[in-house]
Amino acid sequence: MAEAAWNRHHIISLEDFTPHDYETVLKTTLSFREVLSRRNKKVPTLQGRVVTNLFFEPSTRTRSSFELAAKRLSADTLNFSPSTSSLTKGETILDTAKTYLAMGTDLMVVRHSKAGVPATIAQEMDRLKAGVGVLNAGDGQHEHPSQALLDLFTLCTSLESDTPTIDLLKGKKIAIVGDILHSRVARSNVWSLTACGAEVHLAAPPTLLPKQLLAAFQNSPIENGAGAPERRLFLHWQLEPALAGADFIMALRLQRERMTQHLLPSLREYHQRYGITRDRIARCQPTVKLLHPGPTNRGVEITSDLMDDPELSLVAKQVTNGVATRMALLYLMGQSQKSS
Repeated sequence: MAEAAWNRHHIISLEDFTPHDYETVLKTTLSFREVLSRRNKKVPTLQGRVVTNLFFEPSTRTRSSFELAAKRLSADTLNFSPSTSSLTKGETILDTAKTYLAMGTDLMVVRHSKAGVPATIAQEMDRLKAGVGVLNAGDGQHEHPSQALLDLFTLCTSLESDTPTIDLLKGKKIAIVGDILHSRVARSNVWSLTACGAEVHLAAPPTLLPKQLLAAFQNSPIENGAGAPERRLFLHWQLEPALAGADFIMALRLQRERMTQHLLPSLREYHQRYGITRDRIARCQPTVKLLHPGPTNRGVEITSDLMDDPELSLVAKQVTNGVATRMALLYLMGQSQKSS
């Protein structure tokens, strides 16, 4: 297994990740991808450890991916379901987390519809000096670090399968299209991709792409080799300039369950103006590849023929790479516990 320096006890956000952190994740994920290609896909790395999945909102891909990742590392797993938990009897979220702590949990994977819940649980674990690592599996409209990291691995390995590095993304144009306003995936990807030297173009209707979004990233200026500010994030209210010359397109799901106002006239109109179609990708590089974090509204964000095109679509690889990436993150956090 790849040994790499890692001192992050929790993974809550990618805002302060360094290029070294990203390279460490890539290298470690590559090692676990090789493990998953073997006949015996299990390693004893986290044997005797307990990983608890605290998912306070529905999830298929992320929850299953983390559970399988933990089992491939030989950890014991506990899965929390809010509908059958003591939350229905008035128990607080922190009391729920402390209940699992009392059961011997070593790592907590937390997903919640409200931003800040994973960070609050991490702070409580630190206050108690419990030694428990907390990994944010998506919180409200804040971030989704593991999704962005598996996306990073998918992008880099699509450019160089055997020796992926973040340098491969320097100067690449990546268009992220869709419900930017509600997307924690987009926020995490902006942090990771711009830090790795990519040029990120966000495209959406004005109601789903407010100008204020730039303010969140202006507090962490990106500099080029000469020390001058370098612009790597661009906003578009039209699709065409975002796609022009793009190396990759990431379509995002329209999160209708989070839209409390009428932000779109209709799904048909959205597809007509922003849907990814075969005609539209003709504006991109001939080698363009497509990504989508899922679940997908086929025929709305992206057409089915593109989703299922093995020459263009990286969607299935994203899901496959998700297990290796999450194995890497759990492993690195486990190593951090050993060294602390």
